[in-house]
Amino acid sequence: MQEWLKVDEETLKNKVREAYFSKFSVVGSSIDFIVTQKHKDLGEINLFWAEAKQGISDIKKSFVQLIMTIKNGSFHTMQTPALIGAFDAEKIAFLPYYKIQEIFYQNDRVWGVAASKHTSEQFLKLLKELDEILNEALIFYYEKNDEELKKFIKENLTNENISKFKIDKNNFVSIYHKWSKSVKESISIDWDLAKKNGIIDADFYLADLLSNENQTIVEKLFAILNKDHYEFNAKKTDLGSIATEKTGFKDNQKAHKDFWAIYERPPLEEFWDYMIERRDLLVDQDIRERKGAFFTPRIWVDKASEYLSKALGKDYEEKYYIWDCAGGTGNLLANFTNAKNIFCSTIDKADVDVIHERIKNGANLFENHVFQFDFLNDEFFDKVDDKGNVIYKSKLPSNLQEILKDENKRKKLIIFINPPYAEATTTSTIGNTGKHKDKVAVYNKVYENYLGVCGKSLRELFAQFYIRIYCEIEDCVLATFSTLKYVNSSNFSKFRETFKAKFLKGFIAPSYTFDNVNGKFPIGFLIWDMSKKEEIKKIKLDVFNENGNFLGKKSFFPYEKNIKDWLRQYNDKCKNNKDKLAHLVRGSVDFQNNNVVFITLVPSQSIINASNENSIFKENLLVDSIFFSVRHAIPATWLNDRDQFLYPNKAYQNDKEFQSDCLAFMLFHGQNRISAKEGVNHFIPFSEKELGITQEAFKSDFMYKFINGKIKNEDVLFDDELDKVEFSNEAKELLKAGKVLFKYYHTHKEKAGYLVNASLYDIKEFFQGRDEKGKMNIPSKAKDEHYKILLNDLNLALDILAKKIEPKIYEYGFLRE
Repeated sequence: MQEWLKVDEETLKNKVREAYFSKFSVVGSSIDFIVTQKHKDLGEINLFWAEAKQGISDIKKSFVQLIMTIKNGSFHTMQTPALIGAFDAEKIAFLPYYKIQEIFYQNDRVWGVAASKHTSEQFLKLLKELDEILNEALIFYYEKNDEELKKFIKENLTNENISKFKIDKNNFVSIYHKWSKSVKESISIDWDLAKKNGIIDADFYLADLLSNENQTIVEKLFAILNKDHYEFNAKKTDLGSIATEKTGFKDNQKAHKDFWAIYERPPLEEFWDYMIERRDLLVDQDIRERKGAFFTPRIWVDKASEYLSKALGKDYEEKYYIWDCAGGTGNLLANFTNAKNIFCSTIDKADVDVIHERIKNGANLFENHVFQFDFLNDEFFDKVDDKGNVIYKSKLPSNLQEILKDENKRKKLIIFINPPYAEATTTSTIGNTGKHKDKVAVYNKVYENYLGVCGKSLRELFAQFYIRIYCEIEDCVLATFSTLKYVNSSNFSKFRETFKAKFLKGFIAPSYTFDNVNGKFPIGFLIWDMSKKEEIKKIKLDVFNENGNFLGKKSFFPYEKNIKDWLRQYNDKCKNNKDKLAHLVRGSVDFQNNNVVFITLVPSQSIINASNENSIFKENLLVDSIFFSVRHAIPATWLNDRDQFLYPNKAYQNDKEFQSDCLAFMLFHGQNRISAKEGVNHFIPFSEKELGITQEAFKSDFMYKFINGKIKNEDVLFDDELDKVEFSNEAKELLKAGKVLFKYYHTHKEKAGYLVNASLYDIKEFFQGRDEKGKMNIPSKAKDEHYKILLNDLNLALDILAKKIEPKIYEYGFLRE
């Protein structure tokens, strides 16, 4: 088979098909190599998907390319195969599909990048993340393993007598999506009302799936299929007005029967536990966020246990009680061994059933310690009348109630949680870092009871958990995963007036390592001793990257006055000025909102209505350029994403070089969106003569005059002109690179689209163009190679100037290290 090394990819695919897959149908589309088998009811069913490469290739990279292709084409929601693979001219590799299935349901992941781009950040991250899983791939070399390869294909892909399609952990998620489209709406239930009561379609699917002769055979499920209707265990759930104890079908069960006629159920028993335990893969994202029904990655579960040991002593499990009151399916408790001291509650009764199933299979918990409880609404304690009769029965086990009532035992109680991060607000999230969910976080008793104490911070679900724990489970230990907002955000200043506790230990990790979390920001695990009332002034956390490697330490502080408070004092001085130059859109005050900080001639009406714009005049130009440059000189990372920009000290006022550096930086940064198409461009820093323009004068020479000290300043009593702006060497190099680019643009005056008053933004648009959606193309799509060289030179000079500005940002207090 040495000749295979010389053929192209299409020829290689044909040779592999003829040698090993001749008994199957083999096609290629977006996925290079698809092996299918004919089914009398289903038609062609997928057995094997593979990526093909000519010559000799890196098999792992081929697997990652295939996985990205599957996701980008939404193939994971279709009928998925038992195996995926990759092959080249010397070898072929196989991996069970279920090994990589979960990667498609991690909603924080950024997809959409071309799968063939092996140098992209997304590709390299996925390659690193899947390294251990890809090591499990079976590799056969054509020359050495020919017989073994043929035997493997026969045993794993061929089924001569297939009558119904088998369901296993490779495909149970994709079949759920088909079931949802075909069967769900035929069930007699109000799904919106059901969702509010904790009932989801996935529970009906599992009832169907784990059935024999239309009779569910796994008793602990939320819903049970009984021939022609579903039944609900009254001891498990209160369906209210949705149903009494059962519900049927709207169509005499036709859609249900048609669907299940072609699938074999139940699956093999070896898959049952996996399917029940990974019910979370079937849950809609909004429900997962509302309930916290998602997994905490094992790497951080282990790290949290390690930090509890550091903070409370190696034998803390023997001395402390532990309650996870936002337990989901209980994976946060995986490391604990002292079952008699461990409690777990969750809002979702189906998750309780999942944990009970796990207990039957060896999970180290007691069934009576795992219970349904709505932490934001339900009462902790039984209520009795004057005669001692119970008039309200709490869902908490009696032994946990006793712990909460006992002052000494409470001090030995650890509330160990990863609460949901949903936030309710009246506006959409800026920067696409997550979803704000109005009504999710406000319709509960905790919000009503503590709104006056904590203010708008209670629009965050995790803050509601914290304030109830703090106020109603006094003096316990809080060990929790969450964002750092309650430590450093000005929106939480009122919350911090109440929440006073001693910080013990903690760490932060990237948010993108957590399932179902959007954006890139730090998530902290912090341990608080709430029996010691201390104001939060400064906390220092250990920093770990996505692989658990220690990167150092980072401090977080409560912030009260921010950079917008500083800017506001200068804006007030320009209220009566009518000579507006442009608008500065300010954004919010942390790194995650830097992408909405820009200058423009025409801000949208929504920005003006939100009081989020600042008019630029000659009097506040330098101040606005400082604000702009401070926000953009330091790149946003997951680690600084939630850092707040602050009210600075006064030292910047005497640093003329810093001010001029910021002006130059603002003039040539990509967030300078001034366009001559929208009005008069006052931001051209060069004269017509410098750029070789002879046909007409600029409509405005304001910036050139401002830089050269030729603008009158009415605020100065004895001097009617501003001083000439003196630039640093780094700023001069940036201006030089800018001038070369502007000058080159003006050699194209004969071409369509040329504007004599063009801004930097206009110049980029001229060379780069826009796509069919109207979005400006990236620089690499420009056809003019010389332009790309000049733009690269400009950006290089901009980066050098940014590095010069960066230390001053910390020195003057705009940021704290």
